[in-house]
This record gives sequence, C-alpha cells and structure tokens, in this order.
Amino acid sequence: MILRKLKSVIKKPKLLLIKPLMFLSPLFGDKIYIKMLFPLKVGYKLNLKNPQSFNEKLQWLKLYYRDPLLPNLVDKYEYKEYVKKNVGEQFVIKTYGVWTSVEEIDFDNLPSQFVLKTTHDQGGIIVCRDKSNFDIVRAKKKLQKHLNRNLYYLFREWVYNNVQPRIIAEEYLEDISTEGLKDYKFYCFDGVPKLMYITCGKQKDINYIDFYDMDFNYIDIKRPKFKQFGNNHIKPKNWDLMIEFSKKMSQGQPHVRIDFYNVNDKLYFGEFTLFQGGGLMPFYPEKWDYMLGEYISLPKPK
Repeated sequence: MILRKLKSVIKKPKLLLIKPLMFLSPLFGDKIYIKMLFPLKVGYKLNLKNPQSFNEKLQWLKLYYRDPLLPNLVDKYEYKEYVKKNVGEQFVIKTYGVWTSVEEIDFDNLPSQFVLKTTHDQGGIIVCRDKSNFDIVRAKKKLQKHLNRNLYYLFREWVYNNVQPRIIAEEYLEDISTEGLKDYKFYCFDGVPKLMYITCGKQKDINYIDFYDMDFNYIDIKRPKFKQFGNNHIKPKNWDLMIEFSKKMSQGQPHVRIDFYNVNDKLYFGEFTLFQGGGLMPFYPEKWDYMLGEYISLPKPK
C-alpha cells in the first residue's frame, strides 16, 4: 500500500501539494483557494472569466450561484420533504430517527439492521447488518469525527455552511442481485437528464462506475480511482420512472446530479449532488469534461 502511494506521488509530484493546501484551507478566501487547488486536482488552469468545461462551471456555480433552496437539497434529512412533495413519500427511504449528538442515538429502539449517516457531509456512513454484534463505541467515534467536520473547507461548497450537523438512522436496503445494491446517478441540466452512471460492488469493497446515455447505451468514460464493470448492466424496470423523476426534481437548476436506488425493482431516492467531487474530478477521455460543460447554462451572478 505504501509503495503504491509512493509510486503515484513520483508520477504526479503535484499530489504532494494537495494535502498541505487543504490543511491550510481556512487561511484563504474561496476564489484564491479554488484557483490554487483546481490545477492540482484536474490538471489544467481554472478559467473563471470564460468557463467552458464541466469542472470549471461547477467552480463558477460555487462562487456566484446562491439559490437558498440548495442547502436543503444536500441536507440528507431535509431533502426528504422536498422529494415527498414532488414525487411521493413511497420513494423516500424510511427514517428511524434524527439526533444532534451521538449520545442521543436511541440504539435500543432501532431494528436489527439499519444505516447511520451524518446529514451534512460525505463519508459519515455506518451500516449495521446485525445489531447483536454491532460495535456502538466504534460507531459513535466515527460519527463524532464527522459531526466535527465542516465539509465547506474541503472544496468550498458554500451549501454545507448552511446545513446543521446531525445524525439520522435509515432503513437498511439490500438487493438480492449478484452485484448487490446499485446506485443510479443522473446528470441533469435545468430539467434535462443527459448522462448517468451506475455504481456497484461496494459490498465487496470494489467500486465500479459505468456510464450510459438516456437510451441506456454504454459510454466508455473513466473516472479516477474507479474500475469499470463494463457494458454488463441490465436496464432496470424503473428506468423510465428514474428519468421522469430526474426531470421533475432538477427543474430550474443549472446542474444537479440526482441519485436513485432500485432495490428489488422498488425505486428509492438517494440524494442530490451539486458539485460532484467538488468539481475537481477529471474525465477520461477529457472531451467529456467539455461536452458536459456545454450543457450548463450559467445564470447571472447573484
């Protein structure tokens, strides 16, 4: 593991600058920090005066677009009301409880299987498949670490400064298919989904990403750190419903990624993502960075 990381640093010496820059993030203003971080992560200089690529336009939206609805969309608890009103409560994953501290979590009243997650950041997720041997102390320690984290400082996504740090417990979803639980993620542009990808393999500690167009034609796009499962996915029965809901819930937004779970042919809403990877994830081939950028019509700065 250490040798592999060392080789990656030798091949890409800019990686040595990323962690120190992130550590010093609070010392810099948004625009300066983003302009320093962007070329280190994406590989080319950021142009904010005339942004063309998908990643460039996401940086512009971070800095200049301030729709007051957006913090509620990325809040993993608050978005549920938005989904209920727009497409129906039956598509929302069941919530068992919501708390502001780890000590408030009512483990006794949780079922034998559940998922805990923090509402304001990424990665604060704990899956319990059997409560009888669940490590509560370890779970609390991880959740507390994420409660203390302000995701805003990582990539300057302003919305996370307006989300209350909380913990929610949700229903555990399990798909009986051989690939396990799949996540269907749609890139939407002002009410029009243009592209999507499927993730799977997390249950086996393998992250696959595979892109498709809206006719479910496979597209060979690679993202860093992810493998490809290939053109082996079967078009889900709820495909048309996913597209319909993506259109409805992305109306009026320059860009939002809308995620779904299709569990044993039952559709659930996953989450809203405004700035995938902080707008700092390259596409291979690079042309897709610019092709997706063409779909974003930037509004006037507010």
